[in-house]
Amino acid sequence: MENLGIALNLVGTFEVMIAISIGAFAGIVFGAIPGLTYSMALALMLPFTFTMEPVTGISLLLATYIGGMTGGSISAILIGIPGTPSAAATAADGYAMTKRGDASIALGTAVIVSTIGGLISLIIMILLVDFISKFAIKFGPAEIFMLVVFGFSTICGLSERTLFRGLVAGVLGLMLMTIGTDEIEGISRFTFGSTQMLQGVNLLVAMIGLFAVPHILEVFNMRLNKEDAENYDIGTVKTKLPSFSLLKKYFNLILRCVGLGTSIGAIPGSGGPIAAFLAYSHAKNSEKSQEEKDKYGKGSIGGVVAPETANNAVTGGAMVPLLSLGIPGDPATAIILGGLLIHGLSPGPMLFIENAPQVYSIYLAILVAYIIVFIFQVNFIKHIVKILKVKPHHLGVGILVMVVVGSYAIRNSFLDVNVMILMGLIGYFFNRIQLPVTPIVLGMVLGKTIETEYRTAMSLSAGDPTIFFSSIVSLLFFGLIILTIFLQVRKRVIEVKKQKQLKEQLQT
Repeated sequence: MENLGIALNLVGTFEVMIAISIGAFAGIVFGAIPGLTYSMALALMLPFTFTMEPVTGISLLLATYIGGMTGGSISAILIGIPGTPSAAATAADGYAMTKRGDASIALGTAVIVSTIGGLISLIIMILLVDFISKFAIKFGPAEIFMLVVFGFSTICGLSERTLFRGLVAGVLGLMLMTIGTDEIEGISRFTFGSTQMLQGVNLLVAMIGLFAVPHILEVFNMRLNKEDAENYDIGTVKTKLPSFSLLKKYFNLILRCVGLGTSIGAIPGSGGPIAAFLAYSHAKNSEKSQEEKDKYGKGSIGGVVAPETANNAVTGGAMVPLLSLGIPGDPATAIILGGLLIHGLSPGPMLFIENAPQVYSIYLAILVAYIIVFIFQVNFIKHIVKILKVKPHHLGVGILVMVVVGSYAIRNSFLDVNVMILMGLIGYFFNRIQLPVTPIVLGMVLGKTIETEYRTAMSLSAGDPTIFFSSIVSLLFFGLIILTIFLQVRKRVIEVKKQKQLKEQLQT
């Protein structure tokens, strides 16, 4: 209790509150704008923390991280373009809800479940930090590989029509991630002699192209054909938090997604995108009603609840290996690790003994950050929804400028602009032939981890593939992979039989 009292005095100062407010706002803005990520916001904020007190500087970084994680859903829901990779799974159902006039409830639901997911994961982190850290440290390359392949198998659930279509898109995503320099052997792959191609295909650049450019082309196509493009009455869009009955309906799903997100976050090398896609697949597959399952991808509120809960629950889980082991799970937590080291806080078991008040202050800073982010989001939404009043073709021009500038700014490379446009054309073509785009993103998110962990595991075992079946954890994930594929194939067989029966009935 003494350490908690000291932490309250440290966090309760005016300077810390201002730092948390600035970080939360910056994170929301950078997370909401496609092309500007919260990792970029953290990198920009880090130099400002050099002259701050340790608690103030760390609180600024944590608030930026949390604000960015929640802010990605704004653009995903309003314009169908995820501001962060973690919000990619939210875009399909969130934007579908916006198109039918339910933007306010989609945004409000995303805000409240993000806060709930983050706060519950914080509680889990505090209560189970020792257990989770011991569990996470047992994950070697083989276990992480099996986990990620299990995530890849969720492509089956994300495929709107057939397993084959989803795998085609997913394998394309895996292939794209092999372009560039091999990080293990240092050789170039699929660069065709181009020096610029050595840097590879940036995930965010490809994601912007896949989600933004097809949307822009569709809008311009409607304008050229003089069709009545969709526009929404701004008078009907207000900030609307979900009702208690709605939250009660999805309460069990929220709890499951919190557990999933916290567990994934605690495993180094995973992160928000994996947790969001797994949660989305779980939500869809756990629906008992076929009618409810069919709504996913077409504007189901569950398609917003699951990924937004899970990707924000990752924040609590990600702090476990960071604080207890000094292992960052993604670029964002790597920057936070840098901030801790700069201020003389060395993550590890001794951190909880030598700097207990600072650890408690981190817990409190995360708590306050979520509250302030929630307040900002609720009040910011009523202004951001005004984007719906803009005519679609005018908005399309604005988005086009934004994505070109954003794509260039990521690595200051014109190659990224060209890649963004090429990926956009691929996305537009895929939409036309009804191939899902989301598995491409999932393949790109998981591709590098799949390759790295596979090659590391094979090196450790001297080429013996039985390493992937040598632990209970690996076998568990392998069983889940087989079960996932089996259920999806079985579902497709049943659908084909029903279609044949219906066709026979119509013929008779």
